[in-house]
Amino acid sequence: MGEGDRLGLAVSGGSDSMAMLTLAAQIWPGRVEAATVDHGLRAEARDEASLVAGWCAAHGVPHAILRPDAPIEGNIQAEARTVRYALLESWRIERGLDWLLTAHQADDQIETLIMRLNRGSGVGGLASVRARRGAILRPMLGMRRAELRDFCARNEIPFADDPSNENRQFDRVRLRQALAGSDLFDPAGVNRSAEALGEADAALDWVTEEIAARHVRAEGETMLLDRTDLPPAILRRLLARMIRSINVNGQIPRGPSLDQALVQLFDGKTVTLADCVVTGGNCWMVRRAPPRKAG
Repeated sequence: MGEGDRLGLAVSGGSDSMAMLTLAAQIWPGRVEAATVDHGLRAEARDEASLVAGWCAAHGVPHAILRPDAPIEGNIQAEARTVRYALLESWRIERGLDWLLTAHQADDQIETLIMRLNRGSGVGGLASVRARRGAILRPMLGMRRAELRDFCARNEIPFADDPSNENRQFDRVRLRQALAGSDLFDPAGVNRSAEALGEADAALDWVTEEIAARHVRAEGETMLLDRTDLPPAILRRLLARMIRSINVNGQIPRGPSLDQALVQLFDGKTVTLADCVVTGGNCWMVRRAPPRKAG
């Protein structure tokens, strides 16, 4: 982060983000703006946004409340996260801010790592919550949730509790409650591991692009890979790259389903992935699947 950079803060009104907002306003006076996303999913969200707006008004920090244009549907948590980051990025660009800061802290990172281990995630997934991703910075990863909550209490900083954080129907909530008060994890160690995994993920992407430049080509509406004697980690990425070239909006399979597809392709068989037909063998070919016939 350069001297004079302007910072946008994603502030929900919870103790984590209110602690971040308070510290940022003190450390970088005049360079901080804040935004609160109201997805329209909870009645309390309006009051939480008002709480943040009130604090910002009292401390001279510009603040915006961002709302999606359409209702959140489908997988509510996943879709809400996608919409939230899209709204925040648009706001950051519109306001001419150099960085977007989020209040993810050590407990968030530990929880994410364990959840992804349970799902069998690869290197990219296990990189977890990184300190930096593009223009997003997460400066609170070295602090625990309880520390930030205590900071707010000691300094009489107002904050709101999201009731969904106590809803045990969510895997993260059950995990959070199981880990509450635990000192089994060292936040600094977890953060170093996440950064190392992030570097490994970036290295694999670099190698994949180098190989793609030499061994992936387009022939009409078909993508071809003419070298398949490569490690599975590289082949997965090459396959995903080829599918995205054919079907930009395709949902790339992950985990066991992708591994099973690789086995079939090594045997020279044909599989369908993300509305694409993929033919295996010595040369893999990816083309768009023909439209389904109406019943």
